[in-house]
Amino acid sequence: MRPFSAKLIIMVFLVALTGLIAWAILSLPFNGPSLRAQVFANIGHSGVSNPVTAVLLNFRGYDTLLEIVVLFLAALGAWSLGMVRLPDPLYPAGLFLSALLRILLPAMVLTAGYLLWAGAHAPGGAFQAGAVLGGAGILLLLTEVRFASAIFSWPLRTLLSAGTLVFTGVALGSMVLGGRLLEYPRHWAGILILVIETAATLSIGVTLTVLFIGGRPPEADRTLSVKSTGKRKDKQ
Repeated sequence: MRPFSAKLIIMVFLVALTGLIAWAILSLPFNGPSLRAQVFANIGHSGVSNPVTAVLLNFRGYDTLLEIVVLFLAALGAWSLGMVRLPDPLYPAGLFLSALLRILLPAMVLTAGYLLWAGAHAPGGAFQAGAVLGGAGILLLLTEVRFASAIFSWPLRTLLSAGTLVFTGVALGSMVLGGRLLEYPRHWAGILILVIETAATLSIGVTLTVLFIGGRPPEADRTLSVKSTGKRKDKQ
């Protein structure tokens, strides 16, 4: 198949898919059935007072869990694209940029913490806080590219998978305690939601930074090659 034909087929498929999604959205009834009354009637059992957080982390936790998993798989997909040659900065960060970085980074971390904490009773939550942390990571990458090698060290790899692991652990733990999947104990619901959102915030921030890089740096490949070489020597 010629490259032009393949591009044409992909373009037609994407246009058809976009049209199908638009038709599905426009065909929805304007005044459809609402679960607003049920949400507010049971919000006292959710562990939070914000209805959006109650729905996303308690009443419909399956959706949020799958979203966290999708982000994790997206990061793995970016790594699978291969090695990325990150150029060294030609010039160090200027005085103005360095001073701005010292002001913005603490402010962004505090903002992310506030959004995480406020999500229980006001607009906010893990995705908003994680986006701010991701912006902080990208700002560091734009200022000093050598920081990118730390993205693939084992502590940040742990943070990358923390959201999926903690969310899944809480979901399975609720079944061990005698409930259903993602059915939190009433007196522990607020604490469990905060633990899940904290882990998800860190994972989302790291994931967005990894996606900005678009692959794995040479340091990751060198680490893998050293490990594989060591294993081969041990076998010999």
